[in-house]
Amino acid sequence: MADEILVPGSTANLGGGFDTLGVAVQLYLRARIVDVRHDGGARLEVVSSRPAVRGTNVVERAFAALARQEHGKPATEAVPTVFAEIDSDIPVAAGLGSSAAATVAGLRIFERVTAPVADSTLLAAATALEGHADNAAPALFGGMTSVVESDDAEPRALRWTWPDDLRFVIATPLEGLSTKKARAALPPTVTRKDAVFNLQRVLSLVHALQNGDDDRLREALQDRWHQPARVALVPHLGAVLAIDDPDVLGAYLSGAGPSVAVLARRNFAHVERLLQATCEAAGSPVTVRTLAAHQDSNVLRAA
Repeated sequence: MADEILVPGSTANLGGGFDTLGVAVQLYLRARIVDVRHDGGARLEVVSSRPAVRGTNVVERAFAALARQEHGKPATEAVPTVFAEIDSDIPVAAGLGSSAAATVAGLRIFERVTAPVADSTLLAAATALEGHADNAAPALFGGMTSVVESDDAEPRALRWTWPDDLRFVIATPLEGLSTKKARAALPPTVTRKDAVFNLQRVLSLVHALQNGDDDRLREALQDRWHQPARVALVPHLGAVLAIDDPDVLGAYLSGAGPSVAVLARRNFAHVERLLQATCEAAGSPVTVRTLAAHQDSNVLRAA
């Protein structure tokens, strides 16, 4: 019997919540375990992958990292050799959490073939591999999460309510943008005025989402930390942020980009056409998707 593990993609930052906020979305990486050999090999081999992976396979790397970390514990003394197929609908280098989903898939496969691993351990392992926790947390736990990281303790994730009928309409350009390049564009410091601006907006965003106050979402999604610095790398971003339409509740850069997202509760076909036209008028051919939040932790199915 084969097991299939589903891990959601994610959209992060949500305007001012830089490296803090993320929401799991219904766009999935599927990892199908096709064989388990109880030989103590303690490794994962991806036998096929869509899309094809060049260089180090992140799923394999995550499995190996957790195997090293958990080595010697009673439940994991004899970690098997695992063979898996990977099929992902999450576009790569698009600001939709493809790397975090692959990392979480490797961790979940390890957990599936050994024993349950504490949530805190999974999040710490994913964060160590990813470099930050804001995409890893929603991929692990679903829904909307905020993260707390420190130098002397494991990262923590907090769950928040994301309204079931509030959708993400997301435009993804044909060309990707590496997180490394997007981070290199950021200034080393921010002014106190801009720091206060973002803190006010991100708290307003969380409050608006918890209380169904849609009228405040547009202002609450504003940002002065990362989006202005990335406009030069994402030519359609400025135009999308300026969209003024009654069906568009707010807009932001998804993760490090180049995907951009708008929030809507109705008339999704109209919002999709508007977003596509806005991006293409700015010279960016895009694929547009309307996605709901993925509210649960990962899904394990017997196939």
